[in-house]
Amino acid sequence: MPRPFRFGASLLTSAPADEWRARCRRAEELGYDVLLVPDHLGMVAPFPALVAAADATVRPQVGTFVLNAGFWNPTLLAREVTTTHDLTGGRLELGLGTGYVQAEHDTAGLPFGSPGERVDHLRRTIEELGRLLDAANCRVPLLLGGNGDRMLRLTAEHADIAAFAGASLEPGSTTGKLAPVDAAEFGQRVAQYREFAADRDEPAELNLLIQVVAVTDDPASALRPLLDRRPDLTLERVLDLPVMLVGTLDEITAKLRALRDRYGFSYLTVLEPYMEAFAPVAAELRRNPLATPAVPLLGSPHE
Repeated sequence: MPRPFRFGASLLTSAPADEWRARCRRAEELGYDVLLVPDHLGMVAPFPALVAAADATVRPQVGTFVLNAGFWNPTLLAREVTTTHDLTGGRLELGLGTGYVQAEHDTAGLPFGSPGERVDHLRRTIEELGRLLDAANCRVPLLLGGNGDRMLRLTAEHADIAAFAGASLEPGSTTGKLAPVDAAEFGQRVAQYREFAADRDEPAELNLLIQVVAVTDDPASALRPLLDRRPDLTLERVLDLPVMLVGTLDEITAKLRALRDRYGFSYLTVLEPYMEAFAPVAAELRRNPLATPAVPLLGSPHE
C-alpha cells in the first residue's frame, strides 16, 4: 500500500517577526505538514527561523531543507539540533546535504573541496552527529538527498527521508546554477537509489522538490518565460519533467499520483513562491483516505 501524501513548504525569504509568523500561519492554514528553510547565505538563518515557525503554529513539523554540512562542525551542530528539538516540542526534521554553491564557501572563508571531499565530510558529520544525538537522547528524522552514486549510497545507508531535486549543478558553475535532469535520467537515479537501499528493513520516505507549479489550461503561456530563457528546452520536455507541475488540477494530481505509484514519492515540497498555487493540488490529493505516516528517527537501526 502506498504511503499517504504529505506536503512541505520551503520558506526562503527573511522577514520581521510579525511577517514571518504570519507567513508560517498561512502555510499551516493551507494544509502544509512541514515548514522548511534552506541554508544559503542571504536567506533565513535556519534554526532561529524554525523556532519562530514552530512558535507561530500548532500542527506542522519544521525542518532544514537542507543544511550545508560544510558550514557546520558536528559538535556545534548537535547543540543547535538538540536545542531546536526541545524548543519546537520535538517537531524538528533535519535535512543535510553536501553544499553545492562554491561562491558561498568563498564568501564565508570556508573550503569547498571536490565533490568526493564534500561527500566524505557529510558522512563524517552524519556519523558524529548521530553519536552525539544518541548520547543526548535526542532523536530526529534525517533527510538526505543527491544525484551522484556516492550520495545515493549514503542516503540509502542513513536517511529516513530520501530527497530528490530533479536537477543537477551546471558544470563549472560556482554560483549554484542548476539545470533540470530529464525524465529518463531522473528515473535512472531513483532506480539506482532503490538498488542501494534494497537491504533496508524499513524503506525511507521519498521526497520530491517541486520547482514550478501553475494550475492552468494554457501551459504554453505559463511556461513562456522559462522557454524564452532556455531555448534548449521544448514545451513537451518541460511538461515531462517530474519537478514541473503545469496543467489543469486533474492533470497535475494525476501526474503526482503516477509519480507516487511508479517511484514512491509521497512527500512533496514546494518553494515559497508556489505555496499558494500548490494548495488546491494538496487539498485534492488529501482526499486519499490514508493517514499521514509516522517518520522514522535519526539513529534508528536500518539493519
